[in-house]
Amino acid sequence: MTAEQQIPKIKLVRIAHVHYTHADLDKAREFLADFGFTVTEDRGDTVYYKGYGTEPYVYCATKGPENEFGGAGFVVESMADLELASKTLPKATPIMDSDAPGGGKRVTFRDPVDDFPFHLVYGQTPIEKSAHLPELDYNFPENKYRPVNKTQRFKKAPAAVHKLGHVGCCVTDFAKAFEFYTTRFNLKPSDIIHEPNGKDVSTFLHLDRGMEQVDHHTWFFFEGPKYHVHHSSFEVHDFDIQSLGHQWLRDKGYDLVWGVGRHVLGSQIFDYWYDRSGFILEHYVDGDLVDETTPISRSEAGPDSLHIWGPPLPPTFLQ
Repeated sequence: MTAEQQIPKIKLVRIAHVHYTHADLDKAREFLADFGFTVTEDRGDTVYYKGYGTEPYVYCATKGPENEFGGAGFVVESMADLELASKTLPKATPIMDSDAPGGGKRVTFRDPVDDFPFHLVYGQTPIEKSAHLPELDYNFPENKYRPVNKTQRFKKAPAAVHKLGHVGCCVTDFAKAFEFYTTRFNLKPSDIIHEPNGKDVSTFLHLDRGMEQVDHHTWFFFEGPKYHVHHSSFEVHDFDIQSLGHQWLRDKGYDLVWGVGRHVLGSQIFDYWYDRSGFILEHYVDGDLVDETTPISRSEAGPDSLHIWGPPLPPTFLQ
């Protein structure tokens, strides 16, 4: 057993937020509103956005000289976890007070291979839910759940974001990244993807919370020649809301990346879009849940492993 393996794992509770820098913050503001975020605090050159869930913010947009991903933030279970992170993670900052919405304490460290930032927070004050969307009754061919004279009616609008679901990145050394994140944190693979020669090249990691039901993945990465963020994914209420959001973004003239379709791994219905800075954001609904009884799945990489229905996989999607 190595010295690193003897260090207790830092316990993550949930993914909380992402940070992006935009050279043109005005264009970013326009897209983020059309994507379904709500401004929770506007400081001029820094804008914090929330969903309608209990996270004080899920997206931070900052004006800067160039477009850049500023890392994802995860909530840790205890102050002890934050102290352990500050003392043992690569290039970790001291524990600092957070001036972001929700307050609390934070530590930022750098990925040991590709040097990107990764944020840990503790003690944020949650907010009240700002929406309670109805769970619709559907009429199936043999089972009719919607009463007589009850209709389904919707208004055209952006797809209101509920929460941040997961973030994905391209890393330059899969094996080192996998060892680091599964050794130092309670991150466990739901799926591992390998090449025909058996080399592992991608993984979907969930938070190991015992028998607590958690999302199929909260962090995923795949190997490539140059580090970059792939996308950040946000949950919306249901397929109707997602489809309304798709139509809203299409009518506004934004560039569609891929969607709408149904993934295989994780099962989500997906809809990927480019923002005005060239970053990919996803709306998703109906993802799988896992717990400690869920077996680790292994499968071979290939276009058919990514979706079961929807438009063809764009050739540049995994670049």
